[in-house]
Amino acid sequence: MPLVEVTLIEGRTKEQKVALMRALTDAVESTVGAPRESIRVVLREVPPENWAVGGVPRG
Repeated sequence: MPLVEVTLIEGRTKEQKVALMRALTDAVESTVGAPRESIRVVLREVPPENWAVGGVPRG
């Protein structure tokens, strides 16, 4: 059972997240050959103020 975990800054629409989950599922299915029904995708959303790049907070 492949498990794909993605961490994102909050702010994407439900439609964008669904599209991402579908695209990731498609990619795993086509590259690894896993049955679609066995693929799991987890999106974790982080508030911008809890995200930093190079020590500089994004929020």
